[in-house]
Amino acid sequence: PLDPACPTMYVCGPTVYNYVHIGNARGPVVFGVLAALLRRRFGGLRYARNITDVDDKINAAAGELGVPIAAITDKYAAAYRADMAALGVDGDFAPDIEPAATAHMPQMIAMIQRLIEGGHAYAAEGHVLFAVDRYPGYGKLSRRDPEDMLAGARVEVAPYKRNPGDFVLWKPSSDALPGWDSPWGHGRPGWHIECSAMAEAHLGPTIDIHAGGVDLQFPHHENEVAQSECAHGGAPFARWWLHNGMLNFGGAKMAKSVGNIQRVHELVRAHPPEALRYALLSAHYRQPLEWSDALIEQSVRTLDRLYGTLRDVEAIAAASGVALPPNPSPDEIEAALDDDLNTPAALAVIARIASDARALRNALVHDSAKTDALPQLLSLASQLRAGGVALGLL
Repeated sequence: PLDPACPTMYVCGPTVYNYVHIGNARGPVVFGVLAALLRRRFGGLRYARNITDVDDKINAAAGELGVPIAAITDKYAAAYRADMAALGVDGDFAPDIEPAATAHMPQMIAMIQRLIEGGHAYAAEGHVLFAVDRYPGYGKLSRRDPEDMLAGARVEVAPYKRNPGDFVLWKPSSDALPGWDSPWGHGRPGWHIECSAMAEAHLGPTIDIHAGGVDLQFPHHENEVAQSECAHGGAPFARWWLHNGMLNFGGAKMAKSVGNIQRVHELVRAHPPEALRYALLSAHYRQPLEWSDALIEQSVRTLDRLYGTLRDVEAIAAASGVALPPNPSPDEIEAALDDDLNTPAALAVIARIASDARALRNALVHDSAKTDALPQLLSLASQLRAGGVALGLL
């Protein structure tokens, strides 16, 4: 990290216009494990996960109900926090800072002004647009050629654009839409500038880690890089990027637009939340994860077995008048997490420790004279508990 005592991390959070689905939870869960690891390793962390509370989807939802956007965003931001807490995204796994876009209009306007002054953006017909041809590195994050990106993207064709690929930093608002006063008139920000401004405000011009879903790599993260580096005189925006793979459900990417979603607030009522968390950690974060009832059921059975092992050993310890010794997270689990956050490998270590503990526990039950095995059993149980804590399963 740039600061050896305190890494910085930014994760793209939700747009709060509805309840989130389980696919939206994968990033917060896996990157929460990373946050806890960084806190153990460095003693500190500044971790920001934003709330997007101004957006055309929010405007549409508010318009349908005839209420201010805050009535929509406050409700669903609270629901999102409750959902994440139910999945164990709290304590050491939670962000330190949860910036909301609507609270950072001055920072967004100031960044846009710097981009205009530097020749990287221009005002046209109440809009401000980023000029992609003014940033030679455009496409470096997603490793795409700008011409190919333009051909493969849904690009808004507008007469005020100098280049079809230029993207909106600010746009005008009618009286019926939320808006803020700016040098370019009454309007609202584009989506991409929000994260750049909030990251700068809370973590500085260069951050250690930026994370989010792979579906955000282009255009959202690509545009964040372009506008942030131009606003900061070419300084790197993020030193490391982590993108989690998508959840598939019924053979297709889980998405509201497809209609194949399972909402978190419904799932946590129907299943143990820690089993849902286990399922989200069961595949490497960069790979797609096939979500299914069978995956949830297997996760429930696995955790029941792990928890049962701990209960059995704790009962033996209590009967013997001893307590489980304190234990840090086992080295093998830390090594697995160090290896690109390999949660499946860490879960495999936990399963092996539990298996060893059960075998030793059975030996003790069948031969109570083997009291010399008790310290080893207690050590295994302590390692099991510490490993579960490191992954937020206990």
